[in-house]
Amino acid sequence: MPAIRRRHLRQDRQRGFVLAKGARSWLGAYNRKVSDFAVRKVAEANFPTRWGRFRIHGFEAQCGVAPSGSVAERGNGNCDGQACAEKETAVALVMGDIHSAPPLVRIHSQCLTGDVFGSMRCDCRQQLELALSSIAKAGSGILLYEQQEGRGIGLMAKLQAYELQDQGLDTVEANVELGYDNDYREYKLPAEMLRQLGVKRVRLMSNNPDKVAALEKAGIEVVERVSAEVEPYEHSENYLRTKKEKMGHLFTKR
Repeated sequence: MPAIRRRHLRQDRQRGFVLAKGARSWLGAYNRKVSDFAVRKVAEANFPTRWGRFRIHGFEAQCGVAPSGSVAERGNGNCDGQACAEKETAVALVMGDIHSAPPLVRIHSQCLTGDVFGSMRCDCRQQLELALSSIAKAGSGILLYEQQEGRGIGLMAKLQAYELQDQGLDTVEANVELGYDNDYREYKLPAEMLRQLGVKRVRLMSNNPDKVAALEKAGIEVVERVSAEVEPYEHSENYLRTKKEKMGHLFTKR
């Protein structure tokens, strides 16, 4: 990594633009604590889309206690006089009969750059649209959309990782250089959402074997893994290669 970039990174850390080690540890621990929070559905409504009619369900993981002195404690007020971890929210888009047979399910992590702006650095928007169209074609299914930008590191850190990738690091190396793990997601909130929707067996659309393992560990039976592989953009080739070689994602086209 160029010396000038390392100097800038040190300065960013000093200014607080990169989370301190203790705060990163809390961030990683947050998902592990989700199952200890009270997960509740807060809203449900009709949700017509260009893929068809869904019902949209809003869920949130209730307040948990963050470690003393952490970013969460300093920035998010308190709950009953205790330090409060930021609430995690997620939505479920549900179409058709999801109970007579294991429904097609996609767990999709928020990607502002891809889902909203159509970034070609990743395959996120392509996978989102593939999932919605596949559910529509099947006539039933569930899309779980959770707030896990950048595999859990957040938007600003993700953009910092982009900057490092522009200098030659891959997505895993960039995360490590910033002091993060590869992936903080553990999928306990999506598993609880499925339980509250009355679903215990699913056909999971994913290239990530960790999602399969996480749902099975949480008591949701994955009867089939359905590929979420899409045609890569020129700009996403290295990103997808890293997913396969360093993160164990399952691809057949590369």
